[in-house]
Amino acid sequence: MKIYDACKEAGLPEPEIKEFQEDFLVTLFKDNLNEEQLAKLELNELQVKAIDFVQGKGKISNSDFQALYGVSKATATRDLAELVEQYVLFEKLGQTGVGSVYPEK
Repeated sequence: MKIYDACKEAGLPEPEIKEFQEDFLVTLFKDNLNEEQLAKLELNELQVKAIDFVQGKGKISNSDFQALYGVSKATATRDLAELVEQYVLFEKLGQTGVGSVYPEK
C-alpha cells in the first residue's frame, strides 16, 4: 500500500504489481497521461480530447473547451472539474469564472 500511496502523492499512475517466478515485479509509470493510463480512467471522449489539447498547448480554459467541442458552459465546467477533482490530471488556476485555466499537473 505504501507504493500505491507514494505514487498517488507524486501524481503518478498506479503501479503495476505482478507475480514473477517466486518473487514479484513492480512497474512504476512516469506518465499518467499515456494512452494506456487514460483508458483505465474511463474518461469520456471530450475529456480525452481536452487532455490531448493540454499536452499540445500546455493549458485549456472553459471557453477553449466550449469553442473546440461545441458544448455548453455547464458541460465544459463539469468535464474540466472531473479532470481536476476525480482524476487529478489538471489543476485549476484562477478564481471561478473568466480567467480560470487548467494546466497539466
